[in-house]
Amino acid sequence: MYSEEVMDHFNNPRNVGKIEDADAIGEVGNPVCGDIIKLYLKIKDEQIEDIKFKTFGCGAAIATSSMVTELVKGKKLDEALKISNQTVAEALNGLPAPKMHCSNLAADALHKAIKTYRNEEFVEIDHHCEHSNFCHKEIKIELEEESK
Repeated sequence: MYSEEVMDHFNNPRNVGKIEDADAIGEVGNPVCGDIIKLYLKIKDEQIEDIKFKTFGCGAAIATSSMVTELVKGKKLDEALKISNQTVAEALNGLPAPKMHCSNLAADALHKAIKTYRNEEFVEIDHHCEHSNFCHKEIKIELEEESK
């Protein structure tokens, strides 16, 4: 069902955590399946110096979060804005159809963080999942609670 790349990023996620003094934060979620992705960016001279994530969701949500951090770390903001959810899925050697719309939110979180940093409008995309029976989290992990 999942590619080796997806399983690798799920089992060994890169850049997990929170940046305390983040310059930008982007959080998006899907109310149908409950996946939530939060990205933290440290930016200097329009370049992403560091990026971390916290995700509550299925294996695909964790893998896409991990992959987007790998794709954009060290990149200029304009270059990072070219990353799409499709780019992330392709970098993971594909995602099952039921996971494309409900778990692949990572690029949206990235775009939201950058737009917020630049004081630009971010238009939230409706991530309606056509496969809601498949979107329930088969693997649940919560990476460190934000606050107690």
